[in-house]
Amino acid sequence: MTEDAASLESPADDLARLHSSVNDPGGRMALERVAQRISELTADNEALRKQLAERGSAEEAIDSIPGLVVALAPDGEVEFVNRQGVEFFGQPLEELKHWGTNGAIHPEDLPRLIEDFTQAIASGQPFEWEVRGRRFDGAYRWFQSRGYPLRDASGRVVRWYNLLTDIHDRKRAEEELRRAHDSFADAQRLSKTGSFITDLLADDTKFSEEAYRIMEYEPGTKVTAQRSASIMHPDDLPAFSSAVNVGLTTGADVNFAFRITTPRGTLKHVRGVAHVSRGIEGRPLFVGALQDVTEGMLAEEALNKARAELAHVARVATVSTLTASIAHEINQPLSGIITNAGTCLRMLAADPPDIDGARETARRTIRDGNRASDVVTRLRALFSKKEFALESLDLNDATREVIALSLSDLQRQRVVLQSEFADDLPKVTGDRVQLQQVILNLVRNASDAMIDVEDRPRRLLIRTEREHGDRVRVMVRDSGIGVDRQTMDKLFDAFYTTKSGGMGIGLSVSRSIVERHQGRLWAEPNDGPGATFSFSIPLEPIPRSHGQWPKD
Repeated sequence: MTEDAASLESPADDLARLHSSVNDPGGRMALERVAQRISELTADNEALRKQLAERGSAEEAIDSIPGLVVALAPDGEVEFVNRQGVEFFGQPLEELKHWGTNGAIHPEDLPRLIEDFTQAIASGQPFEWEVRGRRFDGAYRWFQSRGYPLRDASGRVVRWYNLLTDIHDRKRAEEELRRAHDSFADAQRLSKTGSFITDLLADDTKFSEEAYRIMEYEPGTKVTAQRSASIMHPDDLPAFSSAVNVGLTTGADVNFAFRITTPRGTLKHVRGVAHVSRGIEGRPLFVGALQDVTEGMLAEEALNKARAELAHVARVATVSTLTASIAHEINQPLSGIITNAGTCLRMLAADPPDIDGARETARRTIRDGNRASDVVTRLRALFSKKEFALESLDLNDATREVIALSLSDLQRQRVVLQSEFADDLPKVTGDRVQLQQVILNLVRNASDAMIDVEDRPRRLLIRTEREHGDRVRVMVRDSGIGVDRQTMDKLFDAFYTTKSGGMGIGLSVSRSIVERHQGRLWAEPNDGPGATFSFSIPLEPIPRSHGQWPKD
């Protein structure tokens, strides 16, 4: 047998030859060859068995990982998918190898995923992204995909492992949180209300987006007490500091209002509410909200101006109806002046001159002149465009002046006037002219309500009295046509009137004047004919913000 043929023989042939020629030197060589071949086969078999055992153990370990695990070849081809992955996708391994076309990945994520995955395989760098995978029932869930390369001793990538962790619930919670945050931010933007948390020890304030916008700070910049104080109106700093101190010492909720001058030079009005939170021992936090009320303040100023204009129109509108009274009031003292002056001249021209008579006549002339001057003064005050001015006044005296001004007009309309003034009526604080305008308007309305009354006396009662709780009341009662309860509330609406030639602004203006005095104006039907209009105001009205009353 040739050497080449011998090399093709199997170990079994060598073993048979061994039995036939044990003592033959060639047989011994064959035995050694068989033993070496058996040893090599045994080693290969053991290595293969160990490898299979290790792979089985590794796959069992991978199956126990709480996530989807994919093993890939260096070129990115899928070689293995753990049990969780197969169960989730509901596809066998052979189909999962075609993940780019089998619908396992959401169509919107697939182009980006292929591009990023190609770059990662080419660079050999770990990758991480978020992707949506399709479950066996067709539902998509979000996964966080992390890929890591396995390298040999030389640094060459021999395998890739990709772990997909289900983050669907987290993504949904993040989306809900984002929507809630957006809704909260929108609500703050629409209401122009921002929130803040101030660490008083660290002198650091965290602003919401809207709070930054209100203060016109650059978003994200540090806010300190000194920075806030630098843009706050100097007159408002003491009140703001006092509010903070009250919150610190008492723990109660505090309200504050202040003005700021923004970096653009714009003046803003800001109101807020806050309280001290002591959730962390020894580290108080000032938590609250700010609201930009600039537009409201400007609107209120514009409304006050409009009210003043409307009040002035209402005062001027009474000129035509009071012309006769004005002429009568002024004509009497003027006639007396003329008569007394003529008498005085005659007495002085007599021979001898009647000095005592002339002196007495001159006194009467002065008296009548003062009467005329008083009438003019009252009229000028009533129809002047005067700003809101607080003063201490006697409502009895103010009402008497209105009666004196209206008396001739009332007499001409055959109105029987009665007055009942409280002797113990205390003085009030208010605008004399505007309160007289209210009284005059009520008297005129009462007189107009009785203009068609012919079957009974046209009685008008004006009464003042003190109410409980340090308030005073002025009441005007007529015996006219009355007011039904259905239209009672509408009487005070602007431009609502029951008169054929009325403007519908008198009672509306009157109510606004009374309310500015922190009072109330209302109407009631009488038990008999007619109606009663009353208003009451406190002795000392509560001032508005910043300690001042708004101007007309």
